[in-house]
Amino acid sequence: MLDKLASALRNTFDKIAGAIFIDKKTIESVVRELQRALLEADVNVQLVMQLSEKLRKAAADEKIKGVEKREHMIKLLHDELLNIAGKEKQEINLAKKKQTKIMLIGLYGSGKTTTAAKLGNYYTKRGFKSALLGLDVHRPAAPEQLEQLAEKANLSCFIDKQEKNALKIWEKYRKELQDFELLVIDTAGRHDLDSELVGEIKKLNKEIKPDYVILVIAADIGQAAKKQAAEFKKACGISGVIITRMDSTAKAGGALTACAETGANVLFISTGEKINDIEPFNPETFISRLLGMGDLQSLIEKVKLATGSEIQKNAEKRLKEGTFTLVDFYEQLKSMQNLGPLDKVMELIPGLGKAKEKIPENLLGTQEEKMKKWKYAIDSMTIHEKESPEILEKQTSRMQRIAKGAGITTSDVRSLIKQYKMIKEFGKGGMPDDLSQGFSQKQIQKLAKKFGRKMRI
Repeated sequence: MLDKLASALRNTFDKIAGAIFIDKKTIESVVRELQRALLEADVNVQLVMQLSEKLRKAAADEKIKGVEKREHMIKLLHDELLNIAGKEKQEINLAKKKQTKIMLIGLYGSGKTTTAAKLGNYYTKRGFKSALLGLDVHRPAAPEQLEQLAEKANLSCFIDKQEKNALKIWEKYRKELQDFELLVIDTAGRHDLDSELVGEIKKLNKEIKPDYVILVIAADIGQAAKKQAAEFKKACGISGVIITRMDSTAKAGGALTACAETGANVLFISTGEKINDIEPFNPETFISRLLGMGDLQSLIEKVKLATGSEIQKNAEKRLKEGTFTLVDFYEQLKSMQNLGPLDKVMELIPGLGKAKEKIPENLLGTQEEKMKKWKYAIDSMTIHEKESPEILEKQTSRMQRIAKGAGITTSDVRSLIKQYKMIKEFGKGGMPDDLSQGFSQKQIQKLAKKFGRKMRI
């Protein structure tokens, strides 16, 4: 997400932090690099110039000396980036006691239908009984698309492929929909915000009375998001914005800052094509990720979405009991793949965002390929082998059979068994109560010794 911007911002912070003297030459170098990065990310020119002047002014302030000046400038830059991104996190508040209705609106091609399914899935994984309602009666394939996405996410979906009146569809399912705690409503789009679209949204708004009317905007429209957000806000009184395609465009910075300028709060961002690729937008943690400082909260949320709380609880329980098998490991591999590419996951782990740039490009891909091979190996095993993988080391002919059946090498099978044993050992040692504190030196040294790696702690 915004890799070029992230890299440039980290360089900027490093330059300020590492400077012996904050002189004019240093600050001009920093400002130029910062301007280039922000403008390439399609951030408004005026905002970029304002930030540049604030940095120059802070650098010229004679009252602040030495280390304090560096710290002051780093804090100033961080706070200004936060202001540009939207200052505070905004949330959708769901309550179990009553139904919450979210109506999605937007122009053609913004990703409303996919976003409806992602939102339904997001809240279902958090314990809310959710349903999707398709009221896009103009785009021929819209009902089918919503139905297919709902099926993938195991969501209830209400559509009518023949009816061309959105209000009649609402009336048809009104009573049935009362059984759900969350209702996500997909509506029709247009090429422009014309009087016909505004009229339709207002009629639906009046009849359905949604708790939230959310505008869905594609990140690749860049600064044009400002006009779109302002016009929809004026015409329909939107509650907030969801930005899609944040992972695929350099213009994402423009869309993000444009919404912040209009006061249309960004509630969620969509970061990929998979059903789990949606996350609440928190300006502070977003900037933290760009600066390589990670975002553990988003990582935890991603893991919850990818694994499901029951699967994770069962795995932890079996690890502690020492009954963790390759069947459980297989579920963990599937969950890891649901998290998305490893480079995306690394961005969320404090300290690894910066390290990612130093890792050879092919290394992460190799690790993902290795996990695929492990899955193929487990698929080729008998039930007895999955539940008692220790027998594979005693009877190497089994390894050869598994490798042949999976189309991999016996080395791949050995690698799987080694990884499985390492995870079991972690489980015996007990996971730390506070993950942010990490594992103790004793735990790590024990593992290093057991698995043949000397590690300096």
